[in-house]
Amino acid sequence: MLDKPDRELHLVLDRMALEAEIDALALEHEGNADALRLAVVTLLKATLRDGRETIRTWFSEDRLGTACAQRLSWLEDEIIRASYAYVTRYVYTTHNPTAGERMAVIAVGGYGRGTLAPGSDIDLLFLLPAKQTAWGESVTEAILYVLWDLGQKVGHATRTIDECLRLARGDMTIRTALLEARPILGDMGLASELAARFDRELVQLTAAEFVAAKLAERDDRLIKAGNSRYRVEPNVKEGKGGLRDLNTLYWIAKYVYRVRDAADLVEAGLFTRREYRQFTLAEDFLWATRCALHFLTGRAEERLTFDIQREIAAFLGYSDRGGLRGVERFMKHYFLVAKDVGDLTAIVCAALEARQEKPKAMLDRFIAPFRRSQRQALIGTKDFVIETGRLNVANDQVFARDPVNLIRLFHLADLHSLALHPDAMRLVTRSLKLVNASLRENVEANRLFLEILTSRNAPETVLRRMNEAGVLGRFIPDFGKVVAMMQFNMYHRYTVDEHLLRSVGELADIDRGEGGDEHPLVNEIMPTIQNRTALYVATFLHDIAKGRPEDHSLAGAKIAKRLGPRLGLTPGQTDTVSWLIEQHLVMSMTAQSRDISDRKTIETFAGTVQTLERLKLLLILTVADIRAVGPGVWNGWKGQLLRSLFWETELVLAGGHSNVDRRASVQLSQDELRAGLSDWSTAEIDAYVARLYPPYWLKVDLPRRLRHARFVRAVRERGETLGTEVATDAFRGVTELTILAPDHPRLLSIITGACAASGANIVDAQINTTTDGLALDTIFVSREFPQDEDELRRAGRIAQAMEQALTGTIRLPDAVAKRSAIKPRQKAFQVAPEVVVDNEWSNRHTVVEVWGLDRPGLLYDLTTAISRLNLNIASAHIATFGEKAVDVFYVTDLTGAKITSVQRQDSIRSNLLAVFRREGKSG
Repeated sequence: MLDKPDRELHLVLDRMALEAEIDALALEHEGNADALRLAVVTLLKATLRDGRETIRTWFSEDRLGTACAQRLSWLEDEIIRASYAYVTRYVYTTHNPTAGERMAVIAVGGYGRGTLAPGSDIDLLFLLPAKQTAWGESVTEAILYVLWDLGQKVGHATRTIDECLRLARGDMTIRTALLEARPILGDMGLASELAARFDRELVQLTAAEFVAAKLAERDDRLIKAGNSRYRVEPNVKEGKGGLRDLNTLYWIAKYVYRVRDAADLVEAGLFTRREYRQFTLAEDFLWATRCALHFLTGRAEERLTFDIQREIAAFLGYSDRGGLRGVERFMKHYFLVAKDVGDLTAIVCAALEARQEKPKAMLDRFIAPFRRSQRQALIGTKDFVIETGRLNVANDQVFARDPVNLIRLFHLADLHSLALHPDAMRLVTRSLKLVNASLRENVEANRLFLEILTSRNAPETVLRRMNEAGVLGRFIPDFGKVVAMMQFNMYHRYTVDEHLLRSVGELADIDRGEGGDEHPLVNEIMPTIQNRTALYVATFLHDIAKGRPEDHSLAGAKIAKRLGPRLGLTPGQTDTVSWLIEQHLVMSMTAQSRDISDRKTIETFAGTVQTLERLKLLLILTVADIRAVGPGVWNGWKGQLLRSLFWETELVLAGGHSNVDRRASVQLSQDELRAGLSDWSTAEIDAYVARLYPPYWLKVDLPRRLRHARFVRAVRERGETLGTEVATDAFRGVTELTILAPDHPRLLSIITGACAASGANIVDAQINTTTDGLALDTIFVSREFPQDEDELRRAGRIAQAMEQALTGTIRLPDAVAKRSAIKPRQKAFQVAPEVVVDNEWSNRHTVVEVWGLDRPGLLYDLTTAISRLNLNIASAHIATFGEKAVDVFYVTDLTGAKITSVQRQDSIRSNLLAVFRREGKSG
């Protein structure tokens, strides 16, 4: 309900004038009920449309979210009142209504709160007396038909008071809806009796039951919506920190404290005035976001997806500023509000448990359990105590007397594995001004913080508590700058601060030896590193300079140089931290977008790393970083690439990889194959070995070499030169498709086109040629099905498409074009395409690196363009980071030489850049 209308609402709808128009229509169509009904519906529909358009215009001007929702609710009230007037005057008239010909039309649920989103349903209760006539049902039905004809989505119930109470006892959804009941029109005596009996017979007797049920509902809802308030595509209504969380707080508080308005919670002692203002500001922002989302999409869309975030940010007035794009500023505001909702949740839960209105077990899902009991002393300190298994302050002067206690509180919680008392957390948030320059330079405070960060208990959990309380961002101001900061891309699933905390959590898991089945090598080398403290600090800081104009790796390294001494690191530890941050992307990029079998790749990377200790540290940091990006980002394929890079680099750092070593490696590889093919004749093996060039023997592992040999033999025995074979690899999360075919420049283009036409996502390609003019290529595609049987069927369809494309039985450009449209979510992003042609990254090949906006069929278009340039592709390395594709090709001219002509290099760049300008018109 609008308490203080800030606009002249008669400009939205003048009901007196509207009802006068209905009366005039009744005179015009007297005796023709159908014509009158059609005219009334037409009038109401136009009135509703014009009113909503006026409200949308006002909203675009003032951007007041709660006011917009209240205006929409008020408009709906007026439409319902006008509909009721029409029905009772001209459809079912009663000149002398009996006691049974009464009704109250009541808004319930969200509509009952007096707020309505543009696409929301309308929930109505038609309340009738116990003794009733057919009039009530008839009027109800007539009103509903009018509303339905207006295009309204109406949820409704027709009940007596006794029926309402009986159903509410057994159904918590109905009980919650009645809690929000708001009479719109009709017999107010009926509505008042329902409210009084509902309070007396249910609310006063069942507070604990209601609280437990609402918190259980919240848990289930958050599991479905993704249990983090820092997901970069949040659900405004159902997500953690969203409107439903605020509603739940208000429902619980209203039920327990029996208040009629949120403002009454201050007098009830639940909120301070500052906290109540925090509540109203959060509500207003979330309503503004939700109303904008509904208006701009034209539907009841609740998820803030990438394709709409930029548009909403502009609609709500967020512009580029301070190194952040407008959309990033808007989303940062969103996540800060979600954090405020979390703080308010903790306050309400603490107060409820203090009243003992809430089962202890249920609160564990909101915050650590709390109920007042006898305090226990904590050995070694007089400032902190234990209450019911949780750490609390001894009195409200603990932080004022010694600000270091603001850090010590969290240190003790970690040291003793104690949950934090809500009262302690509330005092922390009120004492944040004590986290100043003096505390930041305090040696003891920094020592305690470093011990928290490097703890072997649960550093991620404690750091998150520090962050939620506001301490972490104030104690480490550079961290404070990335709190709630989102990166507007499809790769990162969480805000920057959440990603950093999750990275520390992933590192701690590795440190404890967990997850060895997914990343065995890092678990093996973690106990052998010498710089554990430096690794934890680097992991915590690696993205701390995000959102700045300069490269975040270089800027982050500078921050580490400044922060290291403050935290008590030695000069050597500080240098290691700084180096790790500066280089934290290098190993991932090298593994995913360089040819690891190329000697120059390994030598260059080894020159960057220089020592085995740094190699170990960088591998562990890289794994923790990738795994913390979000669900599904880490997979076995990335793990295998990183392990291969580690092992190859380890050999170089140990002094290996000379030309002699390479010749010996080729010979060893061939000898292993001979031993594995004991059923082959010597002559047959010699002929097969002679057909493959040295690079093949260096980069293909033994199981695959054996499989290739048998595959090639089977194809030749059939008297053919074209064949395909598929194999799955669950550990690496990929499926392999091996192709034997006559070699020609367009071969890879045709293969990638067949994959694109089949909807397969290529992650890598190993390209080998034989001395007799055949190509033996292996394409690795992302796995889609968990069961091998299903995945093999899918792979078989892809292989069949390859053979059809190679034999010309399908027209590839047409097949690819059907799947080449850029997806709506990707259209929200802009990735400036870039092409680099480099002759220094490989001794034998020219390396062409392409960056740009990913789309289905892109790889096909790129390889087609390369083949038209008369270039041979020796290997291709495909990496995708959300919406960004990074494809790298090792190429030569048709004579096997590098591309040294500047003119030809320019031609490569211009032709590949033209692929992005075609916007997916494959072929």
